[in-house]
Amino acid sequence: MKKIILPFILLFFFSVVTAIAQDEGWTELFNKKDLSNWKQLNGEASYKIENDAIVGISKLKTPNSFLTTKQPYGDFIMEVDVLVDPLLNSGIQIRSQSKADYRDGRVHGYQVEIDPSARSYSGGIYDEARRGWLYPLTENKKGQEAFVVGQWNTYHIEAIGDTLRTWINGVQCASVIDDMDDSGFIALQVHSIGDDKQREGTQVQWKNIKIKTTDLAVSKWKDDPEVPVYNYVANSLTDNEIRKGWRMLWDGKTTKGWRGATQDQFPTQGWEMENGVLTVLESGGEEAGRGGDIITQELFSNFELIIDFKITEGANSGIKYFVDPELIKTKGSVIGLEYQVLDNEVHPDAKMGVNGNRTLSSLYDLIPAENLSNPGSNVPFNGVGAWNRARIVVKDGHVEHWLNNFKVVEFNRFDPIFPALVGYSKYKDYPKFGQIAAGHILIQDHGNTVSYRNIKVREF
Repeated sequence: MKKIILPFILLFFFSVVTAIAQDEGWTELFNKKDLSNWKQLNGEASYKIENDAIVGISKLKTPNSFLTTKQPYGDFIMEVDVLVDPLLNSGIQIRSQSKADYRDGRVHGYQVEIDPSARSYSGGIYDEARRGWLYPLTENKKGQEAFVVGQWNTYHIEAIGDTLRTWINGVQCASVIDDMDDSGFIALQVHSIGDDKQREGTQVQWKNIKIKTTDLAVSKWKDDPEVPVYNYVANSLTDNEIRKGWRMLWDGKTTKGWRGATQDQFPTQGWEMENGVLTVLESGGEEAGRGGDIITQELFSNFELIIDFKITEGANSGIKYFVDPELIKTKGSVIGLEYQVLDNEVHPDAKMGVNGNRTLSSLYDLIPAENLSNPGSNVPFNGVGAWNRARIVVKDGHVEHWLNNFKVVEFNRFDPIFPALVGYSKYKDYPKFGQIAAGHILIQDHGNTVSYRNIKVREF
């Protein structure tokens, strides 16, 4: 009998020791008495203390307001309870900055979202006043359902090394790998409400705010394997990506795996590789007029492709797939299904085609891009001169275009309606266009300066 009981006693003992270790090392960020360890930046929303909570109160015609810690934090685990008015947006800044030489001190950096709206992105990670959404919950349905509107919600936030992870009420919401900031202040945001009088005086509250900066390994939570991980470290693969079959399609340094679309070798001019960035150089906007398009040596059928791109003002380029370089030998670009890369505001091609089907991230000349993840919102472009993420998913006949983690195009290339679309496009004279079993992936030279990096693929 003693032999049976002893293992249970030992298991109970180690469980208690582990629980004590996890509870040790926490520090209260808010003393429940005053805001002496905090300072306010940017907007003029008011902050007060009530019922052991910090209460932020919205104000008309003032920018986003931030109550920031005076102390910066690098690696940490943070927990906080949040209650927000259903009409008010808010957030928790982590590793954030305010610098005189950046937009006159505008608070910027990672924000863990507090979003009671119907889109339900609470727990997502937004790069405030910089890159925009790093992790909307467009691919995490469970995460979208974690936040309860009108009630207190418990946030668990981890910032350890280059990994940022969030949970709400025990449900994992986001997982980001990013190396832009490794330290900065924590801040409680009251979002600007403009001149919306309906939202004047709406409140967001934070309580039980605590942080841990040592012995983090014992307090880390386990990942939910169903929650996608978004890696923003350029030209890198995490262990998680490698396990899931991802590989670099461009090594960031050489021409290995690529050649000219109409050549046996990589072009000797028109393209530049420098500091992990692949750039097609300006040549006056002529299509394939200098270096020409480049294609993969390999053929692809069922795959998922990620490419980060950065356009210059007025630029045009494209990412093509199911490319057959033998299909057209005339001067100009080789054809294939195309993820359009374009400056919609300046380049005239954005106004051509039908119903916007030549705009950024559209299936060029066939299907216009629209925000399918958050209907009614704009297609999420980070802007000229900023990095944007293109993603193309092809599985059997099903194809998706994503831009900055929002789905913008969806179709089936074997559906009977697809040839009808082709029949009204510039591809109408090419039989079985877009329906070949496998093809090359292509990056287009359209004579404008466009940069690419972080080109990675996995096959199904």
